Amino acid sequence: MSKLSHVDDQGRARMVDVTDKAATTRTATAVGTLACSPGTLEQIRAGTTPKGSVIATAELAGTMAAKRTAELIPLCHPLSLTKVEVQVEIDEGLPGLRVRSEVRTKGVTGVEMEALTAVSVACLTLFDMLKAIDRTMVIGDIAVVSKTGGKSGDWAR
Repeated sequence: MSKLSHVDDQGRARMVDVTDKAATTRTATAVGTLACSPGTLEQIRAGTTPKGSVIATAELAGTMAAKRTAELIPLCHPLSLTKVEVQVEIDEGLPGLRVRSEVRTKGVTGVEMEALTAVSVACLTLFDMLKAIDRTMVIGDIAVVSKTGGKSGDWAR
């Protein structure tokens, strides 16, 4: 088995040293879903949910979360993000909401964790804001769907 990047010779967890890596433009896109009842979607569309504008609040929460990823995930490097975009859209076919984030930086390590954190927190915010009217909701399908930059190059699901 090859040596693990986040474990030192004594078996202790450690942050990987990226000092000598080249800075490149890096992006990551992640997605996720919040399945809910059709009635919940109708209240979202009508703007009659008890806690207000759930989509706008979730988009802001996801953006804020991406910027704090290193505080939440122990071995993540703090990054200077140059773009965080979170979009929440109604999907009648689910039924529910689809969440997408795109995160960008020019740096020495990727932004996949920041994109995943943005989607996760946006979904959690939606759940929190809608739980009073829908206890059947399910958060799911959170995944990185693409990344660019860095030594390993571009990738798409």
